[in-house]
Amino acid sequence: MALDQKILVVDQMHDSIHEVFRRIGFECSYRPEITRKEMIQILPDYVGLIIRSKTIVDHELILKAKKLRFIGRAGAGVDNIDVDLLAKKGITLFNSPEGNRDAVGEHGVGMLLMLLNKLRLADKEVRSYQWDRESNRGHELKNKVVGIFGFGFMGSAFAEKLRGFDCEIIAYDKYKKGYTSDINYVKEVDLTDFKRRTEILSIHIPLTHETSHLFDYDYLSSFRDLKYIINMARGEVLSLKDLNAIMCEGNLSGAALDVLENEKLNTLTSEQQKIYQSLFDHEHTIFSPHIAGWTYESYERINHVLAKKISELKF
Repeated sequence: MALDQKILVVDQMHDSIHEVFRRIGFECSYRPEITRKEMIQILPDYVGLIIRSKTIVDHELILKAKKLRFIGRAGAGVDNIDVDLLAKKGITLFNSPEGNRDAVGEHGVGMLLMLLNKLRLADKEVRSYQWDRESNRGHELKNKVVGIFGFGFMGSAFAEKLRGFDCEIIAYDKYKKGYTSDINYVKEVDLTDFKRRTEILSIHIPLTHETSHLFDYDYLSSFRDLKYIINMARGEVLSLKDLNAIMCEGNLSGAALDVLENEKLNTLTSEQQKIYQSLFDHEHTIFSPHIAGWTYESYERINHVLAKKISELKF
């Protein structure tokens, strides 16, 4: 490929981005502070666009991209992209879940162990000069049934990290069959069995019209023995209003959330603020700011994953 083929990078990427893409014949224009108006003005000059979740790729942007051949999504989710229009325009979309799957898997295990061992509360009490062993007695992960809802890159990575804990791992994926045929540590089940047996629910599905607020009060209540919820997927798939209601009723032992319905905390409505505060005040909730896949290692690895995929594209 000729070096004059240019890629516009409009979100923060690891510093290796220039060298990694130069090796496969592209020159990067690194503009993480660019405005949307500026992006639309200069995009016609580029054959490639690299983005993260904050950049919305919609009809307005795509129609301005006259030379665009591909978009690289640094990360897994593509809910910020009009994938149907890209397909119609012949623009190839690459995402990079391989780059941060291990980070997500490890983060999930960390959050789960914090929940089961009450580490948030224990740490807070010791820092306040309280030494109460009995009230901080935890639960072992061994022999618990962990249900993984969605068995793609992230769900399978979480399962891999759980292997050494002697828990029972079951998985449900509406759009896959036979995906555990060569995995002896995960059992594939149907939805009825999944709801009947799951004690610890870990959500790993993309945000679509079908999955938006899928996990509402009725859906969560249909699980027979559910005790803990982990969500590292998209905040909008889980109704926080309904989660809060179930927790206030005492029907859940804990929740770990890396994602929220509205992650712009300075824009919360009064109702959202009330719900969030109730969840924040609960002793058995744990939060992180959408960083499950955001490690130093994954930050760099994503560049290499995208470059490899783009290098195989035929121009």
